[in-house]
Amino acid sequence: MTATVTATDSPLLRPLRIRGLDLPNRVVMSPMTRTASPGGVPTAEVAQYYRRRAEGGTGLIVTEGVVIDHPSAMDHPDVPNLHDRAARDGWRRAVDAVHEAGGRIAPQLWHVGPLFGAMRRIDDVRPMRPSGLWGEPGVTSYPQEYVDRAVTPTASMTDTDIADVIVAYAEAAGTAANLGFDAIAIHGGHGYLLDSFLWASTNRRDDAWGGDLQRRTAFPAAVVRAIREAVGEQIPILYRFSQHKQQDYTARIADTPEELGVVLGALVDAGVDVLDASARRFDAPAFEGSDLSLAGWAKRTTGAITMAVGSVGLGKSLHDGRLAGPTVESVDNIAELEQRLGADEFDLAAIGRLHLADPRITETLRERRPLPEFDRRKHEAVLT
Repeated sequence: MTATVTATDSPLLRPLRIRGLDLPNRVVMSPMTRTASPGGVPTAEVAQYYRRRAEGGTGLIVTEGVVIDHPSAMDHPDVPNLHDRAARDGWRRAVDAVHEAGGRIAPQLWHVGPLFGAMRRIDDVRPMRPSGLWGEPGVTSYPQEYVDRAVTPTASMTDTDIADVIVAYAEAAGTAANLGFDAIAIHGGHGYLLDSFLWASTNRRDDAWGGDLQRRTAFPAAVVRAIREAVGEQIPILYRFSQHKQQDYTARIADTPEELGVVLGALVDAGVDVLDASARRFDAPAFEGSDLSLAGWAKRTTGAITMAVGSVGLGKSLHDGRLAGPTVESVDNIAELEQRLGADEFDLAAIGRLHLADPRITETLRERRPLPEFDRRKHEAVLT
């Protein structure tokens, strides 16, 4: 089936100013891992891949995860970094290409934390885990062989480990600002390092970095403060958070809106401008008794700018789509997205897989063209 949007004056097309950044519309390219940067160096093809999305009218491009300079930040050699000279040159080329096309771009800073070893097995590097724990296994798409190996406890992070990681985040952000990136995005969800401090299953510490929910926010908030100091007051900071974890899709960091407010309020106070609410479906109710989405509750509890993501224009979530087969049909949920944006439930809409299927997806939305199907075999494999 095909789906079309409802109007050319869609709330998706409204401009938005965030600190010193002006966005022409509310459409954001969601970060998606590509593993297409050999040795961590973004190629000319990577630059053109992002340029094509800018040419298609996307308001803000958030790149694939970019590795900070820490030994256990990443377990795949072809995920890009920001600290090697060649990688910096590659990112400068990408930033220039996006700007030449009239676009805006932010790197998503990434440390995989407890999930080190999920992409490739590496036995001689210690994963960074708050309490040495991978997390209680639940509903996951990881193979059992990896889970069996990963659940073996490791040493907890030391104060020195924590300090080193904070510095690495700040240095990566400062480098990004110097390269001309327009904003900084932080991956703080899905069970990765920052998220693992929020999740009670992985954070069993009884010091300043753990304990009750308020203290479990201390490390992510410290990272945000360090990044804010590194980039100054004009560059926006986006922070991706989630309830679900890749260790367990049913896991939660907050059982009530009030608990969610504790976590997100600490991040906003530390310097976050945009809360990127990662969910399997953008319109899924976050808590019982209300139809409000996770992005909606983030906005209601903090007053911050929020971004919704999850199955925009598609009939299945990323997890369910991978289980069902390679092709995911488009579905007419754009009117629902517009209604929620128009009602100010949230402020931005991040679109992932349809940006792979159609580099000009924002133009497609604006001109009410049929939405494409997403075919994993064709759209995940190459930089198109």
